Amino acid sequence: MNSMDITIHSSMLPHDDPDASLAFYRDILGFEVRNDVGYKGMRWITVGPADQPGTSVVLYPPAANPGITDDERRTIAEMMAKGTFAMINFATKDLDGTFERLQASDAEIVQEPTDQPYGVRDCAVRDPAGNLIRINELR
Repeated sequence: MNSMDITIHSSMLPHDDPDASLAFYRDILGFEVRNDVGYKGMRWITVGPADQPGTSVVLYPPAANPGITDDERRTIAEMMAKGTFAMINFATKDLDGTFERLQASDAEIVQEPTDQPYGVRDCAVRDPAGNLIRINELR
């Protein structure tokens, strides 16, 4: 089998308040804004680390999916409110410095930097939409 040249281009994370999510990813995490598109009162915002132009996170309005029912939209909203709908893992060489920035903001802290039994040191926060963000320390 030939090896394929496949890269991770973008990950999708839901938002329920585009301005709050934009402020979190841009101002607290320091990501650059690559795209901010509005359509019918909804916004899709693409962000990512400045030194990784090929990898992005797209913050999207989950209600925009035409294939989901009103009941499903309500379920998604409930899960987002509980913080059980979506998650993403990031990594940094400076976990403590990153955590201090998060703590100084109004980000919801889930777990302070911790040595996990499965071999990584990480912390966890929630973004304004309730998405769980774990940040691993690169050793």
